[in-house]
Amino acid sequence: MKILVINAGSSSLKYQLFDMTAGNVLAKGICEKIGVAGTIASITHKRPNADKYELETPMPDHNAAIDLVLKTLTDKDLGVIADVTEIDAVGHRFVHGGKYNESTIFNDEIIAYVESIVPLNPLHGPASLKGLRACMKAMPNVPHVGVYDTTFFANMPEESYVYAVPYEWTEKYGVRRYGFHGTSHRYVSAEAAKLVGKPLSELKMITCHLGSGSSVSAIKNGVAIDTSLGFTPQGGLPMGTRCGPIDPGIIPFIMKNENLTIDEVDSILNKKSGLVGVSGVSSDAREIWAAVEKGNHRAELSMQLVSHYAKHLIGSYAAEMNGLDVLVLTAGLGENDWQLRELILDNMEFFGIKYNKELNSNSPRGSVINLTAEGSKVQVWVVPTDEELMIAKDTQKMVEAAKA
Repeated sequence: MKILVINAGSSSLKYQLFDMTAGNVLAKGICEKIGVAGTIASITHKRPNADKYELETPMPDHNAAIDLVLKTLTDKDLGVIADVTEIDAVGHRFVHGGKYNESTIFNDEIIAYVESIVPLNPLHGPASLKGLRACMKAMPNVPHVGVYDTTFFANMPEESYVYAVPYEWTEKYGVRRYGFHGTSHRYVSAEAAKLVGKPLSELKMITCHLGSGSSVSAIKNGVAIDTSLGFTPQGGLPMGTRCGPIDPGIIPFIMKNENLTIDEVDSILNKKSGLVGVSGVSSDAREIWAAVEKGNHRAELSMQLVSHYAKHLIGSYAAEMNGLDVLVLTAGLGENDWQLRELILDNMEFFGIKYNKELNSNSPRGSVINLTAEGSKVQVWVVPTDEELMIAKDTQKMVEAAKA
């Protein structure tokens, strides 16, 4: 079975084509600057054992991007399949699944529901729907599967997901902790269990997905029992442009004193806060660390805030699970930013966490690393995430179940 995985952003579209029979990636790539005025869009296409292909070309919308992806995948020189009909199913990443506690094959009813919960996820929901509609238009005769970041957290205990607000809000509007990055947390927790050599069902684990968006999750005996992101992809710890945990009283205070609307404040908290808001430099950690080397205090403070709140979460989740066996760091920063890892892992001996500092700073970027130091009661691992593979596996599972 060949499965195309699509992860659509507001002006980007990532794709991977999997051969699930052989379990390998046939091709992957990204379309960027889709529909961005004053720029030229581009596609970057990669195949195993072949040179990377890059092309700048107009892409006014996601329909044009999907058409280009399919054209490239079937091109006689660049392609890996002879015809689009070789694609058996398409898996789509959706950040918010709302009431769904498992992946779904899209139909009109499910699409209508996903559209209805866009207000819960205004950053990612519209883009994912654009990608879905473009793919369904280009490939109307294959099943399209939604894989939701929130489903991994569907079985959290009630005290982990209910907010201390009027309970009617929970009942009427679905105000609760949903959690996000679930596909990543699910993948790395399973991979870490393999690396440790113990069943996931016997481990107390904390997984830290650290990137432009970040979250930390507590996974006990294979079940997510708590996570840092909540009703929206905010909270927990500061991110690239998102504020993370704040006193809710700040919002009406700033609205009154700066004469801002709720939409304006919401935009600031989502797009102008976090690393970029504190550092005043960038949301990109590489640029922030460069500023730190030049003595920029605010840049240094922004990274210290991330590690500060990560330690908060690790400590609280260890207490919640009454122990900790494995700590995992993953995603863009977790896999590649040794300086941030060092800030997080330093001075954690109280929790039984000791790590190899030299190995941490000298290991290849984006690789599996066992950072556990001698005498550590907790195993510490860097595990590269692979959300696209999990989406492909879920898509295959749903399609095969529908055929059975």
